[in-house]
Amino acid sequence: MYQYLFYIGDFPIRSYGVILSLSIFLATGVGYFFAKVDGRGYEDHIVDIGLVGGFFGLLGARLWDVFFFDWEYYQNHLSEILNVWQGGMAVQGGIILGVLAGGFYARKKGLDVIHLADIVAPAIVLGQGLGRCANLLNGDAFGAPTGGNFGIIYPKTTLAYRIYGNQPLYPAEVWECQLDIVIFALLLIFRCREYVKGQCFALYIMLYSGARFLLEFLRGDYNNPVFGILKSAQVTASVAFLCALAAFVFLQFRQNSH
Repeated sequence: MYQYLFYIGDFPIRSYGVILSLSIFLATGVGYFFAKVDGRGYEDHIVDIGLVGGFFGLLGARLWDVFFFDWEYYQNHLSEILNVWQGGMAVQGGIILGVLAGGFYARKKGLDVIHLADIVAPAIVLGQGLGRCANLLNGDAFGAPTGGNFGIIYPKTTLAYRIYGNQPLYPAEVWECQLDIVIFALLLIFRCREYVKGQCFALYIMLYSGARFLLEFLRGDYNNPVFGILKSAQVTASVAFLCALAAFVFLQFRQNSH
């Protein structure tokens, strides 16, 4: 794994930034394809939505991590808040702010926000999966020690090594990437059947939240439990799952009652 691809003078080109940018670009392209197939003309707005959602998604991911996980450190190092290459991007914060920003843009343009959310849900989770490759190359979002002779041993320059040294760690970010690809495929399969508007996006939230809840048991970067029970990301995932499940069932019930 390489944190630095090459240098331009003294300026490093980091694999983290390159892969993260590529994930946004590819997710936007996939979203454009789905919108084009949908036939409502929404593809004319997808690139702008991708840029707006991508920018605010990155901002939300960083600020969520800073204020909910690392504020004890960053309150004394305010100048480092935007140093994303140090590690520290919370996907859940990125989803929340990115979706809100994209939805706000879509509403201003007079688009059906819920229908658009169904269209781009598979593209969003695909982008998340590709983004986890950036975490692997950067040595963050890592797993806990496996306690055996299997797992990933990170280079000395990474945060994972600074915390755990040469202990083998669970490949949590790799497994999340793989699960995101599975969710991407499941959403495509779901879209092949008749469904109520809003259910595809709700299913995306349910599937990702369930996967994230389970993977948190293997994560090694944030271990402080909330009320001594679950990690903060698991609490967020639980709330998101229950809200999405309620929305999914309500939409189906409302459809059947008409």
